Amino acid sequence: MIIQIVDDKITVIMIEIRHLNALIALSETGNLSKAGRRLHLSQPALSHQVKAMEEHLGVPLFERKSSPLRLSPAGERLLGAAHEVVKAMALCERDVARIAEGRAGQLRIAVECHSCFDWLMPAMDAFREAWPEVEMDLVSGFQPDPTGLLLEDRAELVIVSKATPRKEVVYHPLFRYEVLALMARQHPLARKPFLTAHDFADQTLITYPIPDDRIDIIREVLSPARINPVRRTTELTAAILQLVASRRGIAAMPGWAVQPYLESGYVESRPVRRQGLLANLHAASTRTLSQTAYMKEFIAIMKKVSFASLKRITPADQAG
Repeated sequence: MIIQIVDDKITVIMIEIRHLNALIALSETGNLSKAGRRLHLSQPALSHQVKAMEEHLGVPLFERKSSPLRLSPAGERLLGAAHEVVKAMALCERDVARIAEGRAGQLRIAVECHSCFDWLMPAMDAFREAWPEVEMDLVSGFQPDPTGLLLEDRAELVIVSKATPRKEVVYHPLFRYEVLALMARQHPLARKPFLTAHDFADQTLITYPIPDDRIDIIREVLSPARINPVRRTTELTAAILQLVASRRGIAAMPGWAVQPYLESGYVESRPVRRQGLLANLHAASTRTLSQTAYMKEFIAIMKKVSFASLKRITPADQAG
């Protein structure tokens, strides 16, 4: 800790956990704007935190005018300590929470689509190591009313794309993503820079077998335009992509869920509308369970794993 006296005003400067989290975010994103969105801070606020750390240490933490941002030798050393301190504090808070709550728990999880398993399963594995006393399980099958499972005591957490207000249900934004229109590589629509609602009118739309109000393309684009294309459904993401590639129809899915298929050139993608179709993915729980330490940590782990493993996602819109 150092004390500055400027114009008879005393200012205490110290490195806090929030400063260390800021350093970690900056090192992982290499960009003030991206790090600020992850931490839900403005760029000036984030810059102020960096300045406070540098004033405390008396050395620059980043190489000036580097893009992406590069840590200085002092910054690299502090980053190593930051990871250790943040991890130690998380372990300490977890242990204190165990003492305070004094009981094990149950965490049954329901998801809207199988694509979530790609990042959800690693998150569950990481959580089990930290909370072995919490019994985890997956609620199988597609559910017509996933948030209803919370109120019926059939699940403790559900992953949904639509945060419908409901008494005693709390939504925790996980990440923001773009819904992309998908078509075969030689499909005529692949010649367009983006698709509009009317482009779907004479196509077969392939979706998961879930209600229309939970399908972004229908809820946000097609229904407002009064367009109701021919429909075909299947539960598996791979099956949807196979049907699209064989020109049995087109689809609209989250970019993060189909990234491997796009990278391999298996199918083509185009934005939906000129401005794109953006949505948030949420974790929903009851208001009571959302306050438990193990639920808070599992949500934090899901966010960490998803950002480490998925492309085409950004920090969630807290209002969405």
